[in-house]
Amino acid sequence: MKSQYSLKILLADDEKTIRITLGDDLRAAGHDVTDVGRGDDALEALSERIFDLVITDIRMPGADGHQILKKAKEVRADTEVIVITGFGTIESAVDAMRAGAFNYILKPFLNSDIILSIEKIIRLKSLKEDNRRLKEQLGKLEGKEAVIGTSREMQKVLKTVRDVARSTASVLIVGESGTGKEVIARTIHLNSERRENEFVAVSCGALPESLLEAELFGHEKGAFTDAHKARKGRFELAAGGTIFLDDIDDMQLPMQVRLLRAIQEREIVRVGGERTIKVDIRVISATKRDLRELMLTGKFREDLFYRLNVVPVHLPPLRNRKDDIPLLINHFTSLFTAANRAYEVKPAVMDTLMSYPWPGNVRELENAVERAIVLAGESRFLKKEHLLGIAERFKEGSEATPLDKQRFKTLKEVALEAERKYIKEVLSATGGRRARTATILGISRKNLWEKLKDYGIED
Repeated sequence: MKSQYSLKILLADDEKTIRITLGDDLRAAGHDVTDVGRGDDALEALSERIFDLVITDIRMPGADGHQILKKAKEVRADTEVIVITGFGTIESAVDAMRAGAFNYILKPFLNSDIILSIEKIIRLKSLKEDNRRLKEQLGKLEGKEAVIGTSREMQKVLKTVRDVARSTASVLIVGESGTGKEVIARTIHLNSERRENEFVAVSCGALPESLLEAELFGHEKGAFTDAHKARKGRFELAAGGTIFLDDIDDMQLPMQVRLLRAIQEREIVRVGGERTIKVDIRVISATKRDLRELMLTGKFREDLFYRLNVVPVHLPPLRNRKDDIPLLINHFTSLFTAANRAYEVKPAVMDTLMSYPWPGNVRELENAVERAIVLAGESRFLKKEHLLGIAERFKEGSEATPLDKQRFKTLKEVALEAERKYIKEVLSATGGRRARTATILGISRKNLWEKLKDYGIED
């Protein structure tokens, strides 16, 4: 069966039968194969031509497999190497993997095992190429502002983002906590005509109502006890640009009335002031809850909802876009490491990560990658126990096991239990400092306070 992705392969082995049979199977799979029987010939071929993959025996006349592996990586770091040998030792395998070998396979082997290993290489190369193309499409974005995702779900989101970025319409981003709502908001801003002006983010759930009004609209000198001088609010600071109202679902009804007027009239009055100030802003808001349900219970104003929900963007949870997980991991490893250091995730570990439900979404994955890199030591491979350190009860293959309600808990119960345990661990590690704990967990202090209350955790 031919592969959809053709590789240029150098096959080096002094056993003629392997060169013929494996070479034929590789060519039948659609690959361009050069085969040699001596190590020196392999080194010469590497000097003359670029290869995507090298398959080399360890013991051969002339140069050995370790020398070939080293030469292949020197010529082109992206060239993958599969080492095959009939004289395998643990030390030899460890040395090969440390030197950058993709796989180490003992003879005798089935040609299908080699083909399967190559398919994994092709998958990784394809993901890297998708990532490269995506970065080109969003070339204006840097660092954490890049939107990573080639899944069908994310492509729909990106199409909406590109379309709405050209307008000045209000946008409501709907998604679970940790899905990257602020990243989407920044993407819209950076691809709009307002990108030269400020993007100002406000967390509506992080401040009590009395402070939120002054934060949004500013205050005059003497407006309250600590108002020693006049101060501009976020609406004024965002003039000409975009204001992002995160967690709009946490805003109380009285504040919703004042916000509605500001959005309708595009004008504000500072706390303690009388002068009306015109503001030219674009409004992007985000919610983790269904605002329509809040409207039905009287907790969210219908007129404000329709002002905010001109263009809705529904951001899928990570469990519904698992094809993006390898791309996101590649992005975060690049983000958290120096240019001269590279980390990888082995295929078996990647399969486990693809099966895990990621209740904390992209934020949880980002924190997991950062933690795994910190704990990786000298290894270039990120370990499963580090990546899934906060999900101790998650076991690989659990999705395939029939559920027995008498013996197993629901996935939600397991996730909540893991979350409660991890919050207690971080809180203990920070000496009970809630601000520091919230920063490490990637949530607001208000959100942390609510979770502590819900879980009955006392610091």
